[in-house]
Amino acid sequence: MSGDDLPRARRLRRPTWRDPRLGVGVLLVAASVALGTWAVRDAAATTAVYAARQDLTPGDALDGDALVVAHVRLGGPEERYLPVADGVPDSAVALRTVGAGELVPRAAVGASEAVDLRPVVIPLGLSVPADLGPGTVVDLWLVPAPPTGGLQPEAPAPPTLLGADLVVAEVLEDSSMFTGGTGVSVELLVPRLDLPDVLGALSSDGQLVAVPTFGGEPGPAPAPAAEDEAG
Repeated sequence: MSGDDLPRARRLRRPTWRDPRLGVGVLLVAASVALGTWAVRDAAATTAVYAARQDLTPGDALDGDALVVAHVRLGGPEERYLPVADGVPDSAVALRTVGAGELVPRAAVGASEAVDLRPVVIPLGLSVPADLGPGTVVDLWLVPAPPTGGLQPEAPAPPTLLGADLVVAEVLEDSSMFTGGTGVSVELLVPRLDLPDVLGALSSDGQLVAVPTFGGEPGPAPAPAAEDEAG
C-alpha cells in the first residue's frame, strides 16, 4: 500500500465499540424509543365513562337507550363522572338535565323517589321562543285576559309567576287549525308544591307563557374528544 492510500484506508475503517460516536448514537436511539413508548401509553390512558345519548331530563331512565360509552382523558377528578366499571345502579334516573353528548355526573344519577316533579302539559297561548326544546329551563307565567264590559275600562291585571326554573321535558306541536293559540304545548316538570297554581291556571281565561331563563342549573361541560360506543 502506498503512502497516498493510507489516510483513505483509515477513513474507511469501521467504528468500534470504543468509538464515542457509536455510544452517542445508541443513546439517541434508546431515548427515541423510550419517548415513543411514553407517548403511546399516555395517549392510550383513557377512562371509560357514560355519556348521554340524547338530552336527559329529570326522571328519565338511565338505560342502554339513554347512554353511550365514551373513552376520554379526564382533566379533572375521575370520581366526578359515572364510570363504566361501576355500572349503572338499578332503576336509576336522571336527577337533573344532562345534554346530549355530555358526560354523566354521579350527582345527576339517583332513584326516581328523589325526583319530586310531576309532568304537566301546558298549552302556550302567546309566542313561543325559537330555541325552546327538551332540557330548556323556563319560568311559567299567566297573563290574565283583558277585562271586558263596563263603562269604565279596568286596567289589566299584571302577569303572575306560576313556577320558576321549570324543565321542559318535551315540546308538542299541533298543526290543526282548530287548536287555537300557538298550537304548541310543552310538557313541564313541575314541583309538587307548585301544582295547585299551575293546574288552576289551565282553567283560567288567561294566556300561559314559557320564558327561558338562565337561572337553571347548567349541565356538565361537554366531554373532550372521545370514541363513543353503544351503551
